[in-house]
Amino acid sequence: MRLRIDFSYDGTDFSGWAKQPHLNTVQGSLDSALATILRAESIQSTVAGRTDAGVHATAQTAHVDVDNAVKPERLMRQLNSILAGRSIHIHRLTVAPPGFDARYSSIFRRYEYRVSDAVTVRDPRSRRFTLWVDDHLDIDLMNAAASSLLGLHDWTTYCKPRQGATRVRELQKFRWWREKDGMLVAEVQADAFCHNMVRNLVGMCIAVGRGKLDPSDAVRLREERTRTSAFIVIPPHGLTLVEVGYPADDEVGVQAELSRTRREPV
Repeated sequence: MRLRIDFSYDGTDFSGWAKQPHLNTVQGSLDSALATILRAESIQSTVAGRTDAGVHATAQTAHVDVDNAVKPERLMRQLNSILAGRSIHIHRLTVAPPGFDARYSSIFRRYEYRVSDAVTVRDPRSRRFTLWVDDHLDIDLMNAAASSLLGLHDWTTYCKPRQGATRVRELQKFRWWREKDGMLVAEVQADAFCHNMVRNLVGMCIAVGRGKLDPSDAVRLREERTRTSAFIVIPPHGLTLVEVGYPADDEVGVQAELSRTRREPV
């Protein structure tokens, strides 16, 4: 039986999603709790998007295969009882439709990054989830840079290379807005992201907002397809995974196969 798990977590005290020896990770905590409840020797979950150390999620999705039939509602209650003290909460647990794969069935991932600049009314209670900068950032210039990047491209400039991993992605949404208290929020959505891509994109926009880069540099740097020191990889704590999109249940298997097909650079 394959189960779909929808959940959230505060990533502050985790060393990222993936299991690592002797480190506190989201996957390690979830799989350990599942193994305890199901009395299994080991459990291996698969997640929609592997988040880095310090990154949060309000809408993460994973799947796990179990040997025996379980009652999803009961299992969800048991999991939340164990995970309550580990900054993880399960929102929904169901039997997955045929062909469902949390990673490959996804059609998009959407993140938000929160920035408090010089004009923000700051609330120290949100410090764990917000990047504080001293400058007054120009949101119009940041939006000009962000909107110029949309589309299917090779994102080598904005990614940390991983051997054998494609860096071709479709950036579907990238925009900035200010909330009532002045907080800057970046919305970044793509079919998938390569390593550190969101944090690099936001870091570039902050450099534009500070006047250190021109909005036109966003595309110029991308087309150079090489790592650069023109902007920095910003800290992870302002980043949250807020949505993972999937097609209809009868299409998840087909989508999973399509996603496994490696894209060629445009």
